[in-house]
Amino acid sequence: MTTVEQMLKAKGSEIYAIEPDEPVLEAIQMMADHHIGALLVMHGEQLSGIVSERDYARKVVLLGRSSADTPVWQIMSSPVTSVARHATVHECLALMTASRIRHLAVVEREQVLGMLSIGDCVKALIDEQQHHIDDLERFIRS
Repeated sequence: MTTVEQMLKAKGSEIYAIEPDEPVLEAIQMMADHHIGALLVMHGEQLSGIVSERDYARKVVLLGRSSADTPVWQIMSSPVTSVARHATVHECLALMTASRIRHLAVVEREQVLGMLSIGDCVKALIDEQQHHIDDLERFIRS
């Protein structure tokens, strides 16, 4: 089974984060620049929360707040749902489904190692299934 550690190696473990006091507009710009749907909210090395496009839509746009005047900490989700690097893709998807979330922080011993999206997990699951299919086809041909 594919692990979180394997998924991070495949996608890269670059961490996109923003400070809690930064304006939401800056967070949205970072997400757009990096083509991602969420950022970790970190105060230095300390994980404080996560802010997503969904948070923005529900807590800024729908409430008529100003993106430039609202700090990230006011709309971030906290506490952050996280997994360790030994978790499997199946465990990640089950946790995302049960929690109704699309992003998981990867944390071990209070150190942030990266973040996975539901898209990263689905890609890993598809790759895993394709590998099984290829093995079965080779077995049948032999």
